[in-house]
Amino acid sequence: MRMGQMFGRTLREAPADAETASHGLLVRAGFIQQLGAGVYSLLPLGKRSIDKIEAILREEMVKIGGQEVLMPVVNPADVWKETRRFYEIGDEMSRFHDRVGRDMVLAMTHEEVVADLTRKVIHSYKQLPLLVFHIQTKWRDDARPRAGLIRVREFTMKDSYSLDSSEEGLDTQYRAHYQAYFDIFNRCGLPTVAVLSDVGMMGGKMAHEYMYLTPIGEDTIIICDSCGYHANRQIAQFRKPEPEGGDPAELRKIETPGTTTIEELCEFLKIDASRTLKAVFMTATLVDGEEEVQKLVVAMIRGDMELNETKLANLVKAKELRPAHEEEIKAAGAYPGYGSPIGVEGALIAVDDLVPDLRNLVTGANEEGFHVENANYGRDFEADFVGDLIAAGEGSLCANCDGTLRATRAVEVGNIFKLGTRYTGSLGATFLDDNGKAQQVIMGSYGIGVGRLLACAVEEYHDDKGVIWPISIAPYEVHLVALPGGEEEADRIYENLSAKGVEVLYDDRKEQAGVKFNDADLIGVPIRVTASKRSLKNGGLEMKLRRGDDLGVVPVDDAVDKVLELKSTLEQELADRVKPVEFSD
Repeated sequence: MRMGQMFGRTLREAPADAETASHGLLVRAGFIQQLGAGVYSLLPLGKRSIDKIEAILREEMVKIGGQEVLMPVVNPADVWKETRRFYEIGDEMSRFHDRVGRDMVLAMTHEEVVADLTRKVIHSYKQLPLLVFHIQTKWRDDARPRAGLIRVREFTMKDSYSLDSSEEGLDTQYRAHYQAYFDIFNRCGLPTVAVLSDVGMMGGKMAHEYMYLTPIGEDTIIICDSCGYHANRQIAQFRKPEPEGGDPAELRKIETPGTTTIEELCEFLKIDASRTLKAVFMTATLVDGEEEVQKLVVAMIRGDMELNETKLANLVKAKELRPAHEEEIKAAGAYPGYGSPIGVEGALIAVDDLVPDLRNLVTGANEEGFHVENANYGRDFEADFVGDLIAAGEGSLCANCDGTLRATRAVEVGNIFKLGTRYTGSLGATFLDDNGKAQQVIMGSYGIGVGRLLACAVEEYHDDKGVIWPISIAPYEVHLVALPGGEEEADRIYENLSAKGVEVLYDDRKEQAGVKFNDADLIGVPIRVTASKRSLKNGGLEMKLRRGDDLGVVPVDDAVDKVLELKSTLEQELADRVKPVEFSD
């Protein structure tokens, strides 16, 4: 490709709203352009890199038995209503009506469509197992798109779906994806870890997320370096302290003016936060049939711990959670800053599973300026739900060994789910087993965001000059720069390299050398070849790797072979990263 004919241009400055290196560099280097909030166009350079990622995805899916299909992004809402996700998903799902008033949705994912296809196509156990995949546009109306391609509203996803006749078959396909995903990310040069995660809106019984560890990430990953435990903080488990025993003491109301926080209460009473019981008031959106209802939830945890809202939402089966408003809290008979479940009416009470074994705690009296001491579960209040509600964090004790947990930030670049019969059961997708009995097809779902993978690769591989692409996903393999006196030789080497199948970005523009070199560094193609009067006088063509290796001058007659050698070396470095990975559950 001759740069003089290329659609797009480089920029000297990053856009003002660029929060991350990848956002700024992909715009500056001419890979993407923003159309609207969370909506981007791919320019030719960006499209070439995306195509390479998609080719890797296809190859790895085919290796594990995948068959490629293509499913619509516009779906009749009927199938989403059958699984009830039409009612359970909030504003992230875009709903509309067609010209005859039929409910329609823009697909966020394709479990419903696969389940519908399955009930129409699969009839016998002899047709199973199967694996289908596609690479298709998705739409999620995210309220907070940010960081360029890392968090967008319209995006391309590789999603695959396994269909099995048994749980053992699902296990086999799940583990095949577990390995295939590591192979994909390693071929793209992106380091990742697999962590246990919340099944979220997908449902099912197990999920792993593939995380790229980076300070810009919005997810928090909990890691034990001693035993290798990894989990998203949303579901991470840790070893809670052993509660002290003792007999319940008499409940007493005490005056505690100006103590609306646990810190203020502990300072006033000269007690440790572990002797307190903290109330967190949330308003839950619950689904009752086809209707949504709002319900106040009072979550009770030990005062020195932090509520995990994902665990709370899962425990009470909430579609959404938000902090309760003051008037909602008071309407239930509670008081903000001095709250507890004692005397509360019309609310759901959820307590952490440590609370029933605690004794004689200080908690709110639901009256301004007052708390109660010696509150005990079972005598002074009870719960509608009891379960783990605590967020693991830095320094928490590992539940699996004697190690200490640490927290780090990450971006999710892929996920895999054991769905079971969550969707096939709803849509009646069954097969006849070898006894002629109808059974529900068992599904798995597996996704990778293509644009997010690209952006994370830029986060991993860049410097203050620009991108440093892994050769497997670089838009071109060689950046050929023609300077005065070297144009004729540059034309010749361009033709020779292209004839050998090498992908060359040829800077034939009438620009200053500094501009061309700056653009070469910004765009980040792995191998740079420069033809100039000076290089030819010195015996050939200048070569260097974008990552910093200056290879000096290579004789003209050896240039093609040297480029092929460098290309092979860079490809082998990525191939060597692809290794078997032990499955972790």
